[in-house]
Amino acid sequence: MLFKYLHLIRVHQWVKNLFVFVPLLFSQHMFDEGYLFQSLFAFLVFCLSSSAIYVINDLADIESDRLHPVKKNRPLPSGKISTGSAVITASILIIAVFFLLFQYFNYKFIFLVIAFILLNVLYSFWLKNVVILDIFSIAAGFTLRVLGGAYAISVPVSNWLILTTMFISLFLGVMKRHSELVLASEGDAIQSRKVLSHYSLNFADQMATVASAGVIICYALYTVAPRTVNVFGSEKLIYTTPFVVFGIFRFMYLEYMNKKGENTTRTVATDIQMILTIILYIAAAVMVIYKVI
Repeated sequence: MLFKYLHLIRVHQWVKNLFVFVPLLFSQHMFDEGYLFQSLFAFLVFCLSSSAIYVINDLADIESDRLHPVKKNRPLPSGKISTGSAVITASILIIAVFFLLFQYFNYKFIFLVIAFILLNVLYSFWLKNVVILDIFSIAAGFTLRVLGGAYAISVPVSNWLILTTMFISLFLGVMKRHSELVLASEGDAIQSRKVLSHYSLNFADQMATVASAGVIICYALYTVAPRTVNVFGSEKLIYTTPFVVFGIFRFMYLEYMNKKGENTTRTVATDIQMILTIILYIAAAVMVIYKVI
């Protein structure tokens, strides 16, 4: 029973909310207990919010998900959990979110989380069916996570870092659409996601090229920006760029060669090279930012 509800609220997708910790890492406060615990609370708020949104999205898509070769096995379309129970679950999650918001956070973070929830509700009922805006909506969600992480601990965040986040999320969104298009050519995926009929593999390829280039350029410019060098007192952050480039290329390889781009979380969490790249990047960034080297 518990497993069904954990599947319903997509606990495995909480990894996406780790973007909340980006400002903590780059603000040089990662080892400050007060900042760390506040970021953990912010992470929890985004986890509960995103879980509520996943339930709402599943309620909105219950019929179309039944046509999808993979999504039909989810708790709602498969009938393992009733719509009434799903509504109660989403309501409990939203109540928990607002309780935490008004207990532990400033008004900027509160308004941002409300904006995050409204954006995703709009996505569930409308934006996901609007070509290009569907991908930008996904990107906006990740960007709001980073901004939320900054607002939660009241630290500034570089515009270059925001742009990097936007392009990373655009890239992942495009890769997901590309994977769905490949699946559609082999079955009934277009029936389960109407917006796919407005995309083509060639168009997705071109968008992926632009988005991946945007990630690499924006991150590289962030590492050498005068403000970055001044704050960290070093130009060595540029040496973390190869990890970013390799990660982008590796993900493209997994999608284009192995067709594993539809589920971003599973793709990253099950590929040894991606896991090692992320670990090495974080280790290198920490050593530079916290002046270990």
